Amino acid sequence: MIIKNGYVIDPANKKEGLFDILIKGYKISKVAKGISAKEETIDAKGKIVVPGLIDMHVHLREPGREDIETVKSGTRAAVSGGMTSVCTMPNTYPPIDDAKVVNNLKGVIKKDASSNVFIIGAITKGRDGKNVVDIKKLRESGVIALSDDGNGIQDKNAISAALKKAKENNMLLISHCEDISISRNGVVNEGIVATKLGLRGIPKSSEYSMVKRDIELARKNKTKIHIAHVSCKESVDIIRKAKKSGVSVTAETAPHYFSLTDSCCETYDTRTKMNPPLRSAEDVDAIKAGIKDGTIDVIASDHAPHGKHEKEIEFEFAAFGIIGLETSLALSITGLVDTKYISLKRLVELMSVNPAKILGLKSKGSLSEGSDADITIIDPKKEWTFTKDLINSKSKNSPFIDWQLKGKATDVIVGGKLLLQNEKLVEHG
Repeated sequence: MIIKNGYVIDPANKKEGLFDILIKGYKISKVAKGISAKEETIDAKGKIVVPGLIDMHVHLREPGREDIETVKSGTRAAVSGGMTSVCTMPNTYPPIDDAKVVNNLKGVIKKDASSNVFIIGAITKGRDGKNVVDIKKLRESGVIALSDDGNGIQDKNAISAALKKAKENNMLLISHCEDISISRNGVVNEGIVATKLGLRGIPKSSEYSMVKRDIELARKNKTKIHIAHVSCKESVDIIRKAKKSGVSVTAETAPHYFSLTDSCCETYDTRTKMNPPLRSAEDVDAIKAGIKDGTIDVIASDHAPHGKHEKEIEFEFAAFGIIGLETSLALSITGLVDTKYISLKRLVELMSVNPAKILGLKSKGSLSEGSDADITIIDPKKEWTFTKDLINSKSKNSPFIDWQLKGKATDVIVGGKLLLQNEKLVEHG
């Protein structure tokens, strides 16, 4: 297969310009101008060609909640959104906290997945926040990182012990920063909107106090740590300061934290309910500044499917979370690139290069000759409307339905296989 006439953006190799890409088998064979061969040709004229996008924060819900998402449906949504790799979070039923669950899931992935799927294991047994898992065994079973995502680990001793064990096994800890003694039963950001709606607020300190604690523990133990779904100004400030002082900390945010504010909750639309919650306009500006200056390393979707019965109820009782795999790229182009806030190159760093680097995926995140043939082709000028009938996820809980967006993946190649062609999923036997 040859990709011709596309504008290549490959930040890992500091390469940008019009190049052809030759794929042989599962690998990229050659990147050069004017490659001639008889292989199948993809014409990428007017489009950009980038290393396959990686979403490092996705809830595929399998095992246990196949009614709202599966490996099969979730990875189809991923490919449709331009992702060639996703990392699946461990808050499943049962949780991904031992080798047996990992091995069973690997079997499902091998059978059903369209994109690459990397497994993130739990930090504590049953995600109880107390008893650290056997990290060595999880690593040997194929887990690439650890997180109790959905639950913040309240016990300082448990997170400290986990950081030490993770360091011994060269594993990354991904921290869900939430102090539940502060957030308690909150459902929206603490502030004017919460007061107006008569809903219990979630103070920003419930997030940033834990960001501060976990960064300090990483500093003390000389370990690396990754902060998930950063949503507020204070967290960005703490992470920025920690990076400057030499702490090995990385961080991600999600498109909803730079696309929406808590004012969207004023209609009691439960599709705007998420954890951490949507914040103020000041926080949105801080998130965008953190993306621009490198404080925030990654944009991830935090794709969180839920069923109608979990969302179409009173705001107070509705589940937290939204789907995002099919809008993450477009929201980032619409809100950050098309507004000239960041460049397409910076976006590729945020959605491909940096996730690969942080997770240690050496053959991902670049278009190097010999690396995996995971490639995303994007039309950055494509204007389109995100409608419910375009959703490949089993769940439809998105606040962005009927939004006008700009930028879309048109073709996606995973391991040398063309899985999205002209914006249509390609069925393979």
